[in-house]
Amino acid sequence: MNEILGKWRQPQGQLFPGWYFEFHLDGTFLSVYEEMDISSNGTYSVGEGTIDLEQTGHSLGLLGTFLGLYTIEGDILTLTLGDPAHPRPESLEGNNKRLYKKVT
Repeated sequence: MNEILGKWRQPQGQLFPGWYFEFHLDGTFLSVYEEMDISSNGTYSVGEGTIDLEQTGHSLGLLGTFLGLYTIEGDILTLTLGDPAHPRPESLEGNNKRLYKKVT
């Protein structure tokens, strides 16, 4: 789990530049997209290339379990999350694929 710890921000050229995730050692996360005043939080767990987010707070009420896949190469996190109540994506490629650059 240690490799995902910290703050990851979408760089320019991504769909939502500036959107970030912070993954904390206690298994909680914070996600913020200041451009649209959207934030969410909850808990997460990671396995070998898999991530499960249990979103328990969201400024627009989007709650639930998000199953996903991820890889980290250097300071780049590639994250693909399924929609709530949908199965885990079969690959990192697809409409929900996002790149994040390590900030801290």
